[in-house]
Amino acid sequence: MPCRDTCLRCRRPKEACLCPAQAPIQTRSRIVLLMHTKESRHERCGTGRLACLNLANSEIITGDAFDGHPRLRELVEDPGNRPFLLYPGPGAVNLSEGGFPPDGHGEAEGRRLVVFLVDSTWSCSRSVLRASPDLVSLPRLMFDPREPSRWLIKRQPRGDCLSTIEAIHGLLLALEDAGLDSYPDKGRLLGVFAAMQEYQIMRARAGGSPRYIERRPTTLS
Repeated sequence: MPCRDTCLRCRRPKEACLCPAQAPIQTRSRIVLLMHTKESRHERCGTGRLACLNLANSEIITGDAFDGHPRLRELVEDPGNRPFLLYPGPGAVNLSEGGFPPDGHGEAEGRRLVVFLVDSTWSCSRSVLRASPDLVSLPRLMFDPREPSRWLIKRQPRGDCLSTIEAIHGLLLALEDAGLDSYPDKGRLLGVFAAMQEYQIMRARAGGSPRYIERRPTTLS
């Protein structure tokens, strides 16, 4: 069977290309996805890649462990950056509760926020963190999701577990609410996410073996 033509930017079939027609969204913060190699090679949905196509100040670093990666070290050690890891847990700064810690660098108060996100399955994410102790030692950020994940074609462990594109959307909303960034065009990332899923569902239905999950509305707990 012949292979479908693929868009080299979004890595989706050309018939379902989701490359943005508009200019990427400008933010002050830099969003850096740490993409597990398995995600890079095998994941077809690619919500993290779609998010980065729509954000001017973003990039993807690929690997299985990241402490020795030269680009990550460059970003962390740049005195003009203030790096954080987006990962919930004890000691994480909850942007939804305010009280963002002061910079504490005097003349460097205006440092740029650089937020790292692990882009992988939940099990691979834990593997990345175990293999990257320096990454784990970075100060952490978290936020309280405003609503459950919008995933239809995948089931998340809990309603407050989000896809990468939803996590970035929620992070930017929280940063804006905290006065740390500006987030114009708030509907774009979720619109791309919905379009991606609509195509997957259409293909599954056309093939006679739907792979999506019809979910009832859930609440966060």
